[in-house]
Amino acid sequence: MSDTANHLAIIGMAGRFPGAADVSAFWRLLCTGVDAIGHFSGAELEHSNAAALPGVQHVNARGVLANVDEFDAEFFGITPREAELMDPQHRLFLQCAWHALEDAGRDPATFPGLIGVYAGVSLNTYLLFNLQAQAAALAGSYQVGAYQTMLGNDKDFMPTRVSYKLGLRGPSMAVQTACSTSLVAVAQACQALLSYQADICLAGGVSISFPQKRDYPYAEDAMVSPDGRCRPFDAQAQGTVFGHGVGIVALRRLDDALADGDRILAVIRGSAVNNDGAGKVGFAAPSVDGQAAVIAMAQALAEVEPASVSYIEAHGTGTPLGDPIEVAALTQAFRRGTTARQFCTIGTGKGHIGHLDVAAGVTGLIKTVMQLQHRQIPPVLNFNVANPKIDLAASPFRIAQALAPWTGPQPLRAGVSAFGVGGTNAHVVLEEAPAQDVLPTSRPHHLLVWSARNAAALEQMSTRLANHLRSGEDGAPQPLADVAYTLQVGRRAFKHRRMAVCDGRDGAVRVLSEPARIHSGSAASDATVAFLFPGQGSQHAGMAAGIYRSEAVFSKEIDRLCALAEVHLGFDLRTVLFPSTAIAVAHERLRQTEVAQPALFIIGLAMARLWQAWGVTPQACIGHSVGEYVAAVLAGIMGEADALRLVALRGRLIQALPGGTMLSVRLSEAELLPLLPEGCSVAAVNGPQLCVASGPVAAIATLEQRLVAAGTVSRPLKTSHAFHSAMMDAILPGFAEAVATVRLSPPAIPIVSCVSGTWLTAAEATDPQYWVRHVRATVRFADACATLRRERTHHFVEVGPGRTLTTLARQAAGDDRRLMVPSLPTPAESAEQAQPVSDTATLMEALGRLWLSGVAIDWTGVHASEA
Repeated sequence: MSDTANHLAIIGMAGRFPGAADVSAFWRLLCTGVDAIGHFSGAELEHSNAAALPGVQHVNARGVLANVDEFDAEFFGITPREAELMDPQHRLFLQCAWHALEDAGRDPATFPGLIGVYAGVSLNTYLLFNLQAQAAALAGSYQVGAYQTMLGNDKDFMPTRVSYKLGLRGPSMAVQTACSTSLVAVAQACQALLSYQADICLAGGVSISFPQKRDYPYAEDAMVSPDGRCRPFDAQAQGTVFGHGVGIVALRRLDDALADGDRILAVIRGSAVNNDGAGKVGFAAPSVDGQAAVIAMAQALAEVEPASVSYIEAHGTGTPLGDPIEVAALTQAFRRGTTARQFCTIGTGKGHIGHLDVAAGVTGLIKTVMQLQHRQIPPVLNFNVANPKIDLAASPFRIAQALAPWTGPQPLRAGVSAFGVGGTNAHVVLEEAPAQDVLPTSRPHHLLVWSARNAAALEQMSTRLANHLRSGEDGAPQPLADVAYTLQVGRRAFKHRRMAVCDGRDGAVRVLSEPARIHSGSAASDATVAFLFPGQGSQHAGMAAGIYRSEAVFSKEIDRLCALAEVHLGFDLRTVLFPSTAIAVAHERLRQTEVAQPALFIIGLAMARLWQAWGVTPQACIGHSVGEYVAAVLAGIMGEADALRLVALRGRLIQALPGGTMLSVRLSEAELLPLLPEGCSVAAVNGPQLCVASGPVAAIATLEQRLVAAGTVSRPLKTSHAFHSAMMDAILPGFAEAVATVRLSPPAIPIVSCVSGTWLTAAEATDPQYWVRHVRATVRFADACATLRRERTHHFVEVGPGRTLTTLARQAAGDDRRLMVPSLPTPAESAEQAQPVSDTATLMEALGRLWLSGVAIDWTGVHASEA
């Protein structure tokens, strides 16, 4: 068993507090000394008790939570009427549960383990004040009538609703221990994790009472403040002020979090829960012995000495009775292990936001976690001089009086306390997160993806993402690779989507400020892809060099296939594919057919394997000329070693033929055929008005003159031979002998043949003569694309260098809106532009565009493939 086997990691947090819409805002509030307790004029009160309690002092103060009426019911599949009947505490907790899992970078739909919920909620005053007309009917028909109202308001159903709506299959339990509820929930969640009942737990609580802006009656020696100020541990402390809030932490076993690379905010080394029993003056009174016992128990379970704990987040209610008892209990617990004085700082957030009742314990925990993250301790607001009943000088403690760096024994440790009316006490021992290595990234470009259920929410997400990248998390910028990973792996993908490709955090900030560089899309539920494999002419030195450096799956495939090819070529093809010097020489070698065709085959197959490792599996394939051999391997028609042998032989045989040339012509096949001189052929039909003529140099020159005279546009192609023409006839017998030795199988993936322009049949695929005809026959790419468009709705991905095939397919598609993306840039884009287009940028954009359209991506595979 490891030394950390009983430790828990806090991997996510979410919350809303008076004056703070999230945990980051809460931290800023604490550090800047903001008093977020609201003080209301008589006109601002939503309800007053003064008339019902004449002669009693009433205080118009409370920690109010903003926008508690806002709830995205549609997001959670809740009807408007159901939401209306539901206690806002349930609604707010459900939203924060989603946020906590997002903060943890875990999508419950893809997380393989069990996720549990332990939480509590305050008294439901919404039912009393807003649903009064239904209260009598609910009580009279309890358990069988007004069923929906009961489900939306009873305390028991808040955690289980979270589990139901978020699809969580771990334990889901309501915890109720008054003011200590949410910290007890954390302790219970820790036990569920340590006993392997769950793999992640959400733990916390929520407290919102209605009306929010109301007064409270003050009585001397009671627990509430006479002036609406909470002064923890201060000589002027006269009571607490209640407030509203919600807090949730996401917990995981530390060893699992470390193994999976979760972001760890802090570590829970140990926790304990007990009850005072009868050893106190009254049911609501605190107990020194009970509190001291739970603190000592938690430290013992955490296996830490009191002297190693340098901070305590106290319950700190600011009551004349409670604060001295709490310090006395802390002193009693610490004196079991140390006689040192005033080495440990005490703090609390109640002076800032008030006592959040059921949510108080987890709020203190969240505050302490942020202190550990920032290694700073905010002051206790409204503290000036210690309560004379607290003997700080003789104790191990001092009160935090100014924002200061957190110093103490390393690693930094803290305790968090929560004590409930009725005597249930909880204490948690925290430790700062272990150092986590920032894993190096081999990718110069990263893909940011984000989505939402509707367009308005997508806009809000875009703004929040841009703001996050500008400011970092609480001022600490995160590596862009980490941001990209969390967005891809740790977020649910919804229909409305956006993506951007960025080359660093600063680059991301620039990109997100330029709408033209952000791509949007609407995902289909059944999006699939077809792979298009280019033929000779698209190759160039350095093609996919960036991918070779950054993607381990691709580089391993290239290395393996080049080793196989060396037997046939007599040299290491990588020296030509990825030359470090003499690039012009390498480019010239790649123009030679005997080198070009194996090179294209290897690049295409390695790229296809990379796409497959990313979860992008083709439902159909088209290969242009030699590209069909890559399709044949993917479809299982022939093995890669046999295919590579045939491609290498094909290249050598063609290379040995007399030279020829080819001409791209803006005519249909029917228009071009009558113009062809003797000895020339239509080598390819690439579009309705785009063909390629092939033949001897002199004959093609004659054709070019005819076309110029007729005003027809044509363009010579850079090629050494007259492919797919009669000039290939001489090599067919020798090639047929080689094909006859290859084991051929029916295709397991549909292929559209560029020989016939329609679906490749099993009989054709397994007939050696088909592959012989393949060398000579016209490449009917346009017909093949039309077949695929007519019978399937796949998106097209060009798998190989350049964008020739996707450009041709798009030109012939008319108003067909299917996606057509290249995997790699063209030679001009990658080499000749003033600012060359990166291989990785093009590939990441292709990946992002597929995701936008709804193609399922295996993001784990995407990151596992990084070199």
